[in-house]
Amino acid sequence: MLFQKDRQTSPHPLSLSRVFGYNSSLAVHSLMDGEDRVLLYISSHTVVIHDILGNRQYPLQGHTNVISCLCVSEDRRWVATGDRGPDALIIVWDSYSGIPVRTIFESHPEDGVGAIAISRDAKYLATISAGAVQRVCVWRWTLPTEKPLCSTDLKPEFGYQDYVIFNPQNPYEFISNSKTQGDAGLQYSTPLLSRQTFKSVVGRFSQSVFHFNDSQALTGTSAGKLVVWAAVRPQSPAKEPWVKLHSMKAIKVVPLQEESITVLVAFESCIVTGDVKGQVKFYNGELKFLTCYRHSKVGPIRSISFSQATPGASPACSASLTDSSQPFVARNFILSTSDATVFHVATDKTNFEKLLEEAKEAVNAITCHPWQTLLAAGSHCGLLKVWDYQQNQYLVSRIFVGAGIQCLSYDPEGYLLAAGFTDGSVCILDAISLLSSCKEFKFSRGPVTHVSFSHDSEYLATADEKYMVTVYKRVLQKGSRCWQHLAGLQSHYKPIRSILFGVHLDSNKPRLLSLGEDRQLVEYDLDRSSKGRLVVLHRIRVEQFAVPLCLAWYPQLSTESFILTANNCYKMKLYNTTTKICRKTLLGPTYGSPLEKIQILPATNAADPWIRYLAYVTKDKVGLQILPIDGNPHKSSAFICHPDGVSDLASSYDRRCVFTAGGGDCTVMKWEVNLNALDAAASLGGEDLVPFYNLLDGGREGEFFRELEDYFYYAQLHSQGIDTLETRQVSTHIPLEEIPSVMRAMGFYPSEKKIEDMINEVKFSKYADTGEQVTQISFGDFLKLYINHRPAFGLSIKKIQQAFQVLGYDNENGDKVIDRGDLLLLLQCRGERMTEDELARCLTTLMGKHPGGGGSELDTYDPSGAAALSEEEIPEEITAEIFAADILGLPIAEPEKNY
Repeated sequence: MLFQKDRQTSPHPLSLSRVFGYNSSLAVHSLMDGEDRVLLYISSHTVVIHDILGNRQYPLQGHTNVISCLCVSEDRRWVATGDRGPDALIIVWDSYSGIPVRTIFESHPEDGVGAIAISRDAKYLATISAGAVQRVCVWRWTLPTEKPLCSTDLKPEFGYQDYVIFNPQNPYEFISNSKTQGDAGLQYSTPLLSRQTFKSVVGRFSQSVFHFNDSQALTGTSAGKLVVWAAVRPQSPAKEPWVKLHSMKAIKVVPLQEESITVLVAFESCIVTGDVKGQVKFYNGELKFLTCYRHSKVGPIRSISFSQATPGASPACSASLTDSSQPFVARNFILSTSDATVFHVATDKTNFEKLLEEAKEAVNAITCHPWQTLLAAGSHCGLLKVWDYQQNQYLVSRIFVGAGIQCLSYDPEGYLLAAGFTDGSVCILDAISLLSSCKEFKFSRGPVTHVSFSHDSEYLATADEKYMVTVYKRVLQKGSRCWQHLAGLQSHYKPIRSILFGVHLDSNKPRLLSLGEDRQLVEYDLDRSSKGRLVVLHRIRVEQFAVPLCLAWYPQLSTESFILTANNCYKMKLYNTTTKICRKTLLGPTYGSPLEKIQILPATNAADPWIRYLAYVTKDKVGLQILPIDGNPHKSSAFICHPDGVSDLASSYDRRCVFTAGGGDCTVMKWEVNLNALDAAASLGGEDLVPFYNLLDGGREGEFFRELEDYFYYAQLHSQGIDTLETRQVSTHIPLEEIPSVMRAMGFYPSEKKIEDMINEVKFSKYADTGEQVTQISFGDFLKLYINHRPAFGLSIKKIQQAFQVLGYDNENGDKVIDRGDLLLLLQCRGERMTEDELARCLTTLMGKHPGGGGSELDTYDPSGAAALSEEEIPEEITAEIFAADILGLPIAEPEKNY
């Protein structure tokens, strides 16, 4: 039913169409029987229903945090999932239609859900919170109430309860266990088992089940034993008639096998175990051994999911248990392992069919082929896989032993694939076979974080965690082309965020740049570089206090060529490719965290090459941006892709798909691009200044906008002279010199460097086209300038407090303070230093102590009086709150919100 739906074009700019990889710490369930291979598993925050034979997936999306637990009803109709993190959810899905039929909000608001189970009749859910103090709740999920039927807190000494299961014979009973203890129903657990309890090693607990013959329960342990529990009835009955309070007592320990038990299942008339050696063993109700299924390539078992019984069929195990002359044959089952491999086991043939083999450690590197539908992904476990993302088929893989893959890059010709490893080595591979095309290089001092080819495939550059850039060159030796180490240089003193090859404007020669968190943009002279010597051509500081995070070549959308950067203050900047002067500062996407990586999507529309787009990722989201960038928020859209963090971004050569890697969640996600939807959203947001009005408090009709108009036109009067008797020249422009005054009047206090950038941005905005400088700015352009340059989320006392944490000391009351003299000295000696006269003018004006306030008095003011005023009005020890409220005159803002 689910896969019979017609896949319609998504109305969203990005839609999840495929997931590569899954969370191997959670169970994999079988949803269909017979010859079908339909699996259900978790990938990051998404539930995936995967038809293996049909090569189709259906993602169930609704969680905003990584899913921490799941369970499936007996008939496989209902799937319940829970997550951890802010605004944690419990969602019950209909697996037939893929529709979420119930969402429970604020079930465990502090810590999220750690374990979940569904009763056999599919009416009740049992959940356990994931916090230090765990809470157990029972829900009747078919009722609309948001409150549980009953709940209780578990004592910390019971250990962290990480597994829960209902009694198949009684939907009002369930059992949970930690690694050391079990807990039944809503009553407290038994005492801790030790070696002295049964005169033998018990081991750590894995999973528990109810025995199908009586009220006993069983728990598997790491020592290969089963702990048998019996119910102990309390003396006082429960107040609620549907709850029978009782605890469990361990009556014996059965040594079942030598191998550590990782999975325990009570299936029909059998007790089934899975262990660390990949064996699945069947026992009858008296725990007598029946049979074992094993395979040399199966690792430690994580879950076992049996096929459903066909209507009218007898239980799988019953006949074989009653007739010892018949060989035991169990029902087929799905097996998942902790090393991210899934098998289908046909028990009649003892046939192990591998269905999935994915990365078992973090996936930090992905890259797309420049002209084929190929995607390469590298994992920290050393697994390198290549998919055909159009056919969604796995093509080839290679495992590197001893080091994890940290970064990948195809060369522009598509014949080579470069891989950087955690041990500092670099391999250049054949793009098809993944065989090494030359010897391994190991010139980096630390794990390689970035790798990139030049446009002509003649150079390869890498960056590592020791802030070094290393360049390799393709040379001709003995009639064949091979790679040779050229030189390396520690060109930064903080982590390198990007390395980027480009092309010189006046030639076809490659140019290389690197950008670091030290705010340095470094360009290297490849022509003058020689063996063992990497020459720096330019070194430019691109930020005053913000930290640059990513770098890209901006497409040629005008006569001027730019380099695009994004910083941690949600700003994007355009720098002239030749002079490296900042030409524009623009407000970037503001979706909870700054941009971490950016990629310009390829131009495929030959009819209109000016239509270009940008793909980006933040900490946990993937998005698209319409170019040219102008600060319009409606030109951007983003979606949650990996709640625990995005590690890499790649785009297909035809810009139809964008791919994201999730690092620790071991998944790669394929997103289909719908640029028409993004264009439509931008059009609905309005044209010209309409989108910018909405970024002001109160919008176009608000008080803030009216105040901005008043200041703008007052600046126009001020530029013509306040006391002039000459005829006024009415205009919609003001001189560029008035920009700082209006900005500060509106509550934005730019540094002198920012003022210079703002004025230069306007002054040279048309210089490349007309050769003339702009001397005045219109109201509309000023509004855009203000919105793009002001702090993305306004002023915050938190930032002032952070400065005091760095610069101050703890006084007798334990408050962070700065000495008055030290503060005045810092203002005159550090950063954009103020003269004593400037400091005196500012302090007296801010504190409202300037006599008269007239212009002539300002010019003749004696700064020596400021020192006396400072001692009189400013306390000897200054806190962040005193500095903000009493000196700057700013209101103490509320704590910053998470946008």
